[in-house]
Amino acid sequence: MNSIAFAVGENWPALGLGTWRIGESAGSRAAEIAAVRQAIALGYRVIDTAEMYGEGGAETVVGQALAQALRAGDVTRDELFIVSKVYPHNASRSGTAAACDRSRQRLGLDQIDLYLLHWRGAHPLAETVGAFEALQARGAIRHWGVSNFDADDLAELARVPGGSRCASNQVFYALSERGVEFELLPRMRTSAMPLMAYCPLAQGQLARHAGLRAIGDRLGASAAQVALAWVLAQPGVMAIPKAVRETHLRDNLAAAALVLTSDDRAELDRLFPPPAARSALAMI
Repeated sequence: MNSIAFAVGENWPALGLGTWRIGESAGSRAAEIAAVRQAIALGYRVIDTAEMYGEGGAETVVGQALAQALRAGDVTRDELFIVSKVYPHNASRSGTAAACDRSRQRLGLDQIDLYLLHWRGAHPLAETVGAFEALQARGAIRHWGVSNFDADDLAELARVPGGSRCASNQVFYALSERGVEFELLPRMRTSAMPLMAYCPLAQGQLARHAGLRAIGDRLGASAAQVALAWVLAQPGVMAIPKAVRETHLRDNLAAAALVLTSDDRAELDRLFPPPAARSALAMI
């Protein structure tokens, strides 16, 4: 599997596990914990979550799965890269610190590896960055970043004291949503800032695409695997699809090993043309 280099001097697998829509129902809690535990056993090392997901429920699921995996010796803490996010309305100086403490408690971790501002809100960026820097200084987080920031947002962030230390930006990026390629992704590559692609299968829509299915038939893969392989092949891009079924977890890992030829990529460009002009940042 490809690895993604962070400017902070670390490399992590290009495929991670997303947890959006996990932790929303007590009735599915045990199955979701088992799914995250299964992902770790299969080799997933990057796990993304947020205080918004299930209003803390996803963090609780991840935390319980991590605790089980660590106790069993399936993995060590330093082999994992755990990402979480703060709500914009909590992103004041004191609010960020309190939210981080709640997230760490739910996750059962002393330290979150990457802590993101989920999207821009009313609190000034300087205030949120100051909170991130303070959390980093006291060891509550290792790195911080942002989510749903467009090129102009990143430019503004860079002008904030400490803003240049942003480690990553997480945005919606898929074959059917390539707008970031026009300006945002090139800017991030210039800064050696990895892009974390959420919803790389466009909430499952690409799994049903006839053109992708035809390409997959030639490659012995599914339409979803073709779509995911394309994202994973983009330099500086990490994909974090959600999966709870073991078959999907395994299929996504197989997609990370799928090689698309130049002809395949040209056909994908015909099916999903790259952007010809700047557009508003897509969000889900």
